[in-house]
Amino acid sequence: MPEENEANSGKSVIPPKNRRRRRKILLLVFCGILVASVCGLFLWRHFSSYESTDDAQVDAHLYPVSARIRGHVIRVNVGDNEYVRQGAVLVEIDPKDYQVAVDQARADLDNAEATAQSMRIDVPITATNTSSQLQSTAADIEKGGAGIVAAEKQLAAANAQVEQAQANDVKAQLDAARYKMLVEKEEVARQTYDTALAAARASAATVTGARANVEAAQQAVEQARSALTSAQASHRAAQTAPRQVAATRARALSAEAVVQQRRASLEQAELNLLYTKIIAPVTGQVTKTVVIGMNVQPGQQLLTVVPLEDVWITANFKETQLQFMRPGQFVEFYVDSNRRTYKGHVDSIAGATGPLFSLFPPENATGNYVKIVQRVPVKIVIEAGQNSDLQLRPGVNVVPKVYIR
Repeated sequence: MPEENEANSGKSVIPPKNRRRRRKILLLVFCGILVASVCGLFLWRHFSSYESTDDAQVDAHLYPVSARIRGHVIRVNVGDNEYVRQGAVLVEIDPKDYQVAVDQARADLDNAEATAQSMRIDVPITATNTSSQLQSTAADIEKGGAGIVAAEKQLAAANAQVEQAQANDVKAQLDAARYKMLVEKEEVARQTYDTALAAARASAATVTGARANVEAAQQAVEQARSALTSAQASHRAAQTAPRQVAATRARALSAEAVVQQRRASLEQAELNLLYTKIIAPVTGQVTKTVVIGMNVQPGQQLLTVVPLEDVWITANFKETQLQFMRPGQFVEFYVDSNRRTYKGHVDSIAGATGPLFSLFPPENATGNYVKIVQRVPVKIVIEAGQNSDLQLRPGVNVVPKVYIR
């Protein structure tokens, strides 16, 4: 029995050496779990503190430079990929035709100004002439009325003289006839008859003269009436003086409008001449497509200026990454082209997903809808001084990290 107890007790007892080894293993396992937990916590805090995407690139406004007039390119002052300053002359178009147009427009303007000056002078002259003409025709009407009255009086007097001459002629003719009978009977002297006959002939001549005076007086009346009618017509024409002055003033205003039109034509011709020199709209790097000898048309693109000093990052984040993203958050982004890391901040988040701005936006009303995680463009602005060497080129890929915590 004692031997069996010793054997049983020997099987259940762990040697002290093994016991210490077991404790060390348990301690190491615990420490490993603790270290892994701490590292996992730190890794979780680190990776959950930012959002990143590889769908991002450097972006910029590309300035296409085009011709505003048609013409023949005679000079190109920049080369491919050359850096230019704003206002530098890039391309020159043959200015000869446009210089001729400027000279022609200037001559037309001078002619129009001379015509307008003449019209302005005509306005007061017309006003004065029409006023004096109105006064003169009024005086002519008054004079014509008086002339008619005088002519009619002369006609009345001539008619009275005719009546008197006719009465005297009747008496003279009767006396001559009576004396003729008496002479034939030799009751009166022949001389008395001759005297009566001469008186009859004289009275007949007097009647003829009186009738001639009547005709002359009638003609005078007609002439006076004609003069009065002419004076009245002239007066009516003169009464249109305000309209004549208004018409002259309107012609002067029209001439002034022509001057303005010619001046505008001159300004347009001068602008066209100015457009023969195509200048850089901004400071940047030039991509050239134009060569000497080209015949260009208005709106034809000649080259493109890339402003390397004004670039930003456009990052297309998944919609699931935008929950805690806000403007102003700090950003670090890695550039593949130069293997450098830059700093910036979130400027703004686009108002719609990228596909909605495409030429053919998706249409989900067809019944074939499959849920796809959408991406929303986020604009990231580079901090001042980060791109002083102008190494960021539009279109290159970057990997941004937006720190949301």
